[in-house]
Amino acid sequence: MTSEDFIIREIKPSDNAALAKLIRSVIVEMGAPKVGTAYEDKATDSMFENYQKKKSCYFVIEHKNNIVGGGGIAQLDNYDGNICELQKMYFLPVARGKGLGSKLITICLEKAKSFGFETCYLETLPYMEAAVKLYKKYGFKNIDGPLGNTCHYNCNVWMTKKI
Repeated sequence: MTSEDFIIREIKPSDNAALAKLIRSVIVEMGAPKVGTAYEDKATDSMFENYQKKKSCYFVIEHKNNIVGGGGIAQLDNYDGNICELQKMYFLPVARGKGLGSKLITICLEKAKSFGFETCYLETLPYMEAAVKLYKKYGFKNIDGPLGNTCHYNCNVWMTKKI
């Protein structure tokens, strides 16, 4: 199975339930807390609607008509600067290790640049090691504390990248 077996496309309203289930299952699989993470976000249940605001977009990864991953960008919440956030990037095991994370980050950052953002911010957890490694490979650098207020107080790895 190669990355050609997967389709990356913009989110549709019919993706909401599958995406919410995927995000929550990956959070549980990784042993992440359910509170202070995307697990409890109201937006997790209405991803399509949440990404209809200006300067935001969300992409899903589809394999054999099933949603197996996704990620998006939007203005960083509760922050005045021209910074977007790479958000809700989660992959089921079938989608990992195939270069799809790099493809999705590239798509998201290109979109962020077209929206006029200058910096991309993200939050994650230290034990999501593959994700942290990918972000570093992509040029994201650790910073000392959170920016804005995403309400993800259990995410204690903060990174930024100029775009």
